Amino acid sequence: MQGWRNVAQIRAGGKSSRTDAEEKPSYRSLVRPERDPTERAISAAIFAVTLAYLWLFRRYTFLEPDEGIILQGAQRILRGEVLYRDFFSYFTPGSYYFLALLFRVFGSSFLVGRTALVFFGGIYSVISYLLARRVCSRGTALWIAAVVALVTTPYRFEVLHNWDSTLWCCLAVYCAVRWLESSQLEPPPWKWAFATGSFASLTFLFEQSKGAGLILGLGAGFVSITLLDRQRSLWRGTQGFEVAAGMAWPFVGTLAYFGAQHSLAVMRADWFWPLHHYTLANRVPYGYQNWSENARHQLFGTGSIGIRLVTIVAVSPCFLVPALPLIAVGLLAYWIVQTWRRCEPQAVNSYYVLICAALSGLLLSVVVGRADVIHFMYLLPLFSLVLGWMIEGRDIPGRIFRAVRPFLIAYSAMAFLFFAMPLLLRAINTPGKVQTRRGVISTPADDQVIPYVQAHVAPGENILVYPYLPLYYYLTDTLSASRYEYFQPGMHTPQQALEMIAELSSGRVRVILFEASFWEKIPSAWPETPLAAIAHDPVADYIQGKYRACQSLSSPGNGRFLFMVRKELACP
Repeated sequence: MQGWRNVAQIRAGGKSSRTDAEEKPSYRSLVRPERDPTERAISAAIFAVTLAYLWLFRRYTFLEPDEGIILQGAQRILRGEVLYRDFFSYFTPGSYYFLALLFRVFGSSFLVGRTALVFFGGIYSVISYLLARRVCSRGTALWIAAVVALVTTPYRFEVLHNWDSTLWCCLAVYCAVRWLESSQLEPPPWKWAFATGSFASLTFLFEQSKGAGLILGLGAGFVSITLLDRQRSLWRGTQGFEVAAGMAWPFVGTLAYFGAQHSLAVMRADWFWPLHHYTLANRVPYGYQNWSENARHQLFGTGSIGIRLVTIVAVSPCFLVPALPLIAVGLLAYWIVQTWRRCEPQAVNSYYVLICAALSGLLLSVVVGRADVIHFMYLLPLFSLVLGWMIEGRDIPGRIFRAVRPFLIAYSAMAFLFFAMPLLLRAINTPGKVQTRRGVISTPADDQVIPYVQAHVAPGENILVYPYLPLYYYLTDTLSASRYEYFQPGMHTPQQALEMIAELSSGRVRVILFEASFWEKIPSAWPETPLAAIAHDPVADYIQGKYRACQSLSSPGNGRFLFMVRKELACP
């Protein structure tokens, strides 16, 4: 109770020193921006401005290996195939069927998938603003929304399961905060508890690791608040049933669908497949940057001292963002202690405990999967809240922090603006324009693969892109000759390699696109790949024995592909 006595002395004109007063965060209630027409107008403006900004990124693609997995999977579903039964994936099914629904309504094109990302980014910015505004000034909350808009999706503007799962994750955390805030109303509204459970469940069904971490984190946060704040009851009436019902209905629908398709067993096996195989090749140090030796040299080994200093500032968010969830773990411990001591207003305490617990659970989901900077960036809409709290400074204790806070504000403004500038410039200054069967795309350099394939392969023909660039299937309107959209040596199993070879040996696969430069990517992208998987790849050995190269083709990013046909066939 010492903290409350200090406050009483301050308010009564007592003799508590200025230092004592400064050591304590200011005492206040949470801001509820949804109740203020001005705040609602600001939120709408944030959404509109973010949409206008992200619209510039829709056509740009670096032809990254990961993009195309969900696009081509959604296309398979539109053709009548069933996920897991007819083609392999170790993701939960949400992204595939969500994108297939968008394709069904708006047509299957590259821009439809990319436009969905534009709207995701708009929602990220609004949620970040609304969550930050509860304890931060309007200016700080606006800056956090700007960081999220400028950096998050532009960092990797690709159609991936990571982005829509982050959308449901953000909505789940937002609804959890609204549930917490409404817990003292009579009668307690059921909608926020139900929505929290629903969005947490959807997060799992779009990405199982992220959903599991979110559910664990939110659960820990609610349990902590219930045990520490006896005046706040989160489980009055039927709210326990409501959150359980919200979590249940997406799972019930999913199980019913795959049960009707007689594929529950294979679905379950694919969901748990990453536990045994994913981390073998994807384990990386915390905050790993995925830079090759050449990239490091270009960033830090060329140019004048001034250029190098600017480069260091510009890339420093790649190191700052992975640090934010670690700070959240420390803040979680701090606010639990503050709540236990009853030193602060309980509404503010509970907000911090809940958010920090959720961020801690999400951190765990990244660490057990692939802890590189990319997977931290996927969650920047929530991790950025920690940056907002630090910039605001109101609830961060300590003299040292107050001394460095002005430098933190200046640094963060400069660093994230420098970081965002190249992302925008590369999207709007693209020399390459490629007409694909799914629409026009912009690339940083000319791509020879797509025009050549479209000139020599009919739409709908079965080919194999090996080992790893499924976007070519989607953009050329071709089909994978196997159950696998891609094959990663060292992660996929020898049994799966034999399955692919059996499908190739049937003789129905006329054309193979073989990426001869893929092995150069392994040391930087998958550094833990077993050497045996690189030295002996049975699929690559089969391809080289049964197919011959007809044409060497280049793609952006120094990719080199061989257009190959079966040896008994003539080159086109």
